Amino acid sequence: MTNPSEILVIDDERQIRKLLEITLQSNGYAFAEASTSRDGLVAAATKPPDLIILDLGLPDENGQTTLKKLREWCGRPVIILSVYNNEENIVHALDSGANDYLIKPFRTGELLARIRSALRTNSTKGESPVLHCKGFEIDLLSRTVRKNNEMVRLTSTQYELLALFAKNVGKVLTHHYILREIWGQDFTDQLQYLRVFIAQLRKKIEVDPNRPEYLVTESGVGYRFVA
Repeated sequence: MTNPSEILVIDDERQIRKLLEITLQSNGYAFAEASTSRDGLVAAATKPPDLIILDLGLPDENGQTTLKKLREWCGRPVIILSVYNNEENIVHALDSGANDYLIKPFRTGELLARIRSALRTNSTKGESPVLHCKGFEIDLLSRTVRKNNEMVRLTSTQYELLALFAKNVGKVLTHHYILREIWGQDFTDQLQYLRVFIAQLRKKIEVDPNRPEYLVTESGVGYRFVA
């Protein structure tokens, strides 16, 4: 007999969480809950659920920010359940990686149908917020980096760069792709800008920045993180 799919509900409204607990358990799902963004992120990292239901109006952090943090390391389906019904919020959430969006008040039958659909299309198993590669430990939840068990002090941009490379280890990332992912579409032609930050990052992680063994240049194309 297979274990029931577990659904994590991140919502600050106790009544909503109770309603969802009754609904989900009566339909054969395991239920977990959190009332804040922080507790939800910890719960998702500690015991990854099969699906997450996320409210956007959390007390400690905007749900859109929570979604962005989840998508840095978690590939499980996320369904937004929110009172915000304007197009801007819906499009933003979907563009940020949400699988679906339902507006409160909601019909339980429709929510269950959306859950079944999301679970059917999800095949990702066992994600971890901690990446291990060639002496590096990159914790995407706490945004910390260790090399050979020693903390590496990085600026926010340096961390974003290293995390992007680590999540694409062994792949060639083009200049255009890196600039777009880190700084946005308006910076995709700022190649010298990227070179400066790559040089700074190499000083932090390489034994000899002039002869990099981790962050190598693919001439005329981009960079590759070798591990």
